[in-house]
Amino acid sequence: MTRAQRRRAGLTTVHIRRHATAVLLAGSLVALAGCSDNDSKASESEPSQSRTAGPSTSPSSTADPEKAAVLAAYTQSWASQTEAYAKASSTGTDLRKTTTLRALGLIEQDLETMRNAGQVTIGKPAIHPKDPEVTDGEIPKATLTDCVDTTNWTLIDKATKKKVPLPSTRLIKYVSTAKLEKWGTKWMVTELTAQKQTC
Repeated sequence: MTRAQRRRAGLTTVHIRRHATAVLLAGSLVALAGCSDNDSKASESEPSQSRTAGPSTSPSSTADPEKAAVLAAYTQSWASQTEAYAKASSTGTDLRKTTTLRALGLIEQDLETMRNAGQVTIGKPAIHPKDPEVTDGEIPKATLTDCVDTTNWTLIDKATKKKVPLPSTRLIKYVSTAKLEKWGTKWMVTELTAQKQTC
């Protein structure tokens, strides 16, 4: 490969990484380009100036203390993710307290892409997790489904404070599934997966 070819390939890689940031918000918190959403016009409004760290939550109420603990861990993980995306860094957040290295790896990839592109988020997502399904075992496990609403969670250029254009076909509200495991006395998020469907 010639030097010119390598240079062109490098520029293409940078372009793809920057575009990926515009498409992705938080590892498994994918904005889901290529999927349509009737609420996409809502994203065209001016970005909210709110910089609060935690997501707006509407968790299902549950009398089961184990399910409540799962929901609390999931909500705390989201709050830490939101804080990390607001500064494009997990440093100083509580992500490692409720999110395993496996799930954190995807988030860190997004954060690195954002840093390289000079982007951060403002506002916060709204999450609406349903009661989780908890299974006993040597390592208790839980799965829950959520409806993530990114209407008021905006990707901006850190320097100019201007909104970063995102694909109009991405989902503003999407179904997300989470898997958690109980490690000792605490629940940890092990996997977050955005589904290509609206909610």
